[in-house]
Amino acid sequence: MPALLFAAYFIAEIATLVLFGHLIGVFPTILLLIAGSAMGLILVRSQGRRVFENFRKASRGEIEPSTAVADGALVTVGAVLMFVPGLLTSLIGLVALVPFTRFVLRPVVAAFAARRLNRVAMAVGPNGYRNVVIDPDGEVIDATVVSEYYDDGQGTAHRIIDPR
Repeated sequence: MPALLFAAYFIAEIATLVLFGHLIGVFPTILLLIAGSAMGLILVRSQGRRVFENFRKASRGEIEPSTAVADGALVTVGAVLMFVPGLLTSLIGLVALVPFTRFVLRPVVAAFAARRLNRVAMAVGPNGYRNVVIDPDGEVIDATVVSEYYDDGQGTAHRIIDPR
């Protein structure tokens, strides 16, 4: 599956480069790649500072923490995409870095995070981790280890857990 995704990404990048090269020419396409990377570098720096400032504001209670975390995730994704070569990834990275498009993408990130957080909260429970194990197939095993022994190969068993 990862090889298939990489092949799809590679084909999409080549198709985007060919399309832009055909529409505006080879030299302007190369300049567009360079300009997109430079703009991305500037945006990563400025938006990274803004995200850290939003984290400080969230810690003081001035803004919602979910807003700061969603912006941080989007800026991180945008920064990573700016370092991946290609016109399509640069465009998607710029969309994730520009503040007014992040405003549109923020609810999507918040919904994704809430869904993942609900799964973790169900696994952990309201009182934290208390001797509960969840198998990969979803079966919950509630157990407490009373005593545990190991064999040292000499025929004598030793306690691992001290009863004190």
